[in-house]
Amino acid sequence: MRKLAIVILLVVSMVACKTKVQEPIKKEQKTPFVWNGANLYFLLTDRFNNGDTANDVNFDRTKEPGKLRGFEGGDIKGITQKIKEGYFTKLGINAIWMTPIVEQIHGGTDEGTGVTYGFHGYWTKDWTKIDPNYGTKEDLKELVEIAHKNGIRILLDAVINHTGPVTEKDPVWPSEWVRTEPQCVYNNYKNTVTCTLVKNLPDIKTESNENVELPPQLLEKWKQEGRYEEEVKELDEFFARTGYPRAPRFYIIKWLTDYITEYGIDGYRVDTVKHTEENVWQEFKKECDYAFEKWKKDHPEKVLDKTPFYLVGEVYGYGISGEKNYDFGDKKVNYFDKAFNSLINFEFKWNAKQLSYEDSNVKYDSILNKKLKGYGTLNYVSSHDDGQPFDPKREKPFETANRLLLGLGTSQVYYGDESARSLVIEGTEGDATLRSFMNWEEITNNKQTQKILEYWQKLGQFRKNHPAVGAGKHQMITKEPYVFSRVYKEGDYTDKVVVGLNLVNETNEIVVSPIFKDGDKLKDTFSNLTYEVKEGKIAVKGSQPVVLLEKIN
Repeated sequence: MRKLAIVILLVVSMVACKTKVQEPIKKEQKTPFVWNGANLYFLLTDRFNNGDTANDVNFDRTKEPGKLRGFEGGDIKGITQKIKEGYFTKLGINAIWMTPIVEQIHGGTDEGTGVTYGFHGYWTKDWTKIDPNYGTKEDLKELVEIAHKNGIRILLDAVINHTGPVTEKDPVWPSEWVRTEPQCVYNNYKNTVTCTLVKNLPDIKTESNENVELPPQLLEKWKQEGRYEEEVKELDEFFARTGYPRAPRFYIIKWLTDYITEYGIDGYRVDTVKHTEENVWQEFKKECDYAFEKWKKDHPEKVLDKTPFYLVGEVYGYGISGEKNYDFGDKKVNYFDKAFNSLINFEFKWNAKQLSYEDSNVKYDSILNKKLKGYGTLNYVSSHDDGQPFDPKREKPFETANRLLLGLGTSQVYYGDESARSLVIEGTEGDATLRSFMNWEEITNNKQTQKILEYWQKLGQFRKNHPAVGAGKHQMITKEPYVFSRVYKEGDYTDKVVVGLNLVNETNEIVVSPIFKDGDKLKDTFSNLTYEVKEGKIAVKGSQPVVLLEKIN
């Protein structure tokens, strides 16, 4: 009997263990990366942070420049340094777009604003080499690796439309490659595409399908640098694989996609999109996707997730009200289909000025979740070449954060938005006023700047942690106080948040019942206070500018 009892006990124990193993295990949902809800930081590589003073002067770029028109020392190492310090993580940034880092013209121009060097990165001399003012290949490799380890994607900036200006040090490319006239007048499609953007900015003949030889000055440069054979070999392999003609645009596409296969960058912001035939961008996307898949196959241990390569285009003047089309007057072009995931939204700052929070939210919800579903927009309030920013004198830094970081669509934080870096610099001409060096000293020493930065950090982290904020479905809950919800669903993942703005009363009852149920524990990530939902509400004591509510699991 004793043996029988032991056997029965063992059987019962085994059944109990088996039952316990089969119980469903509740897995914590991992926050997915969603480009439409991303918090992207845009910086001028030369103007953000100087991580290596030894590379500040190259190619005898020593003429006295006009104010803010020369190199100031910012570089790739400087960006990496700030990633390591946690600056971007604290700001809730999960993607960084940096201006072009390819080698710039060696000389400078003087168009009445003083000598100007290619500090901004848009005056290419050689697409195949990183400008030493920005750093080295090793610097870029480290940047991408460190960024990825910190959950941050990297976007480089692609220029296919033009070379840099002609100077005494930088001869014009052959006529089979570029046109130097006429200058664009922008009154129809042809006068926007088949022309030079401005005087002395040679336009790549992107419409050409004719085979062309490499520019002699480029061949000579490669020979002097000891890499002629390797560059030519890679080009031969590219054209053999693709079957493309050796036309100008395909050389450049090859050179730009090399940065994907070599470094594993996550996307490109594409410059001057509307000044180039739309088929070019479809071809560019095809080769970017190929390169990204090749990189992932070659580096499986470094792949972040299944997110595809990201292309966001600068169609200057495009606004979300145009939905998919940009209107040239005599022709409408859809740059989204078969090309771009997203376009920069030049309209957002005007909507922020002219519309209430709710009117703006309703507008963006109806377009992004219906007419543009599957695509996105990149919203900004200030930028490197928009002379009419939302708040040039930085008088409304908190409203700016609310508008941008709590808005629908991808947010573009222009370096210094979060620290009220001045956009009005005395003595500058044109775009230079927007491009001062990052105001690190004020961040370190100015209490008001620190207060502004802390506000941006709180909203930025909430946005980063909740794709519903930028990519969700919007619904107003109450008008007074202004409270709304955002809900994002994709597959098995669901994200829900409630946001309240301008709570001016001593006690504010926040209705949350459409999203959260009685008994739910909520955290306001702005104040770090926790609440329990009772009768579909929570009571927030004391006036505060914003409430950012998430459910505590």
